[in-house]
Amino acid sequence: MLAHLDGTPVGLLQRCRLADYPEYLVEVATLVEVPSGAMTMDYLIGEPQLIGRGIGPRMIRSALQAIWDEHPDAPCVLVPVSAANRASWRALEKAGMVRVAEGELEPDNPVDGRAHYLYRVDRP
Repeated sequence: MLAHLDGTPVGLLQRCRLADYPEYLVEVATLVEVPSGAMTMDYLIGEPQLIGRGIGPRMIRSALQAIWDEHPDAPCVLVPVSAANRASWRALEKAGMVRVAEGELEPDNPVDGRAHYLYRVDRP
C-alpha cells in the first residue's frame, strides 16, 4: 500500500499473514507464541526529512484498521523491528502497539544488527 500526504506518496506499507511465510513464522515464534491467523507488516517513509512528523504512526494505525476490516480471522498483528531503529519502534508505540519481547532475529537490512524488539496489538 502507498501512503499519501496531500496527494503526494510519502510511504510504503505491506502486510501479510505470518503463516504465508513459514520460515519467518518459525523465527518469530522463537520470541513469542504466534496465534493462528496472526499478521505482520513492514513499512517505510521514503524521504528522511519526513521522519519524526507523525506520518509513521498514522500509516501504521491506518494499516491496522485495514487489517481488522479486511482480515476478520486475524487475532493480532506482530511486528519485529530492529532495536537500533528507535524511530520505527517509537512509531509502533505511538500507533498503539506494545513491546512484548526482545531477542535476536535475522535483520531485513544487513547493516542492522540481530537485536530486535517484537511489538503486538490484538484485535480491538
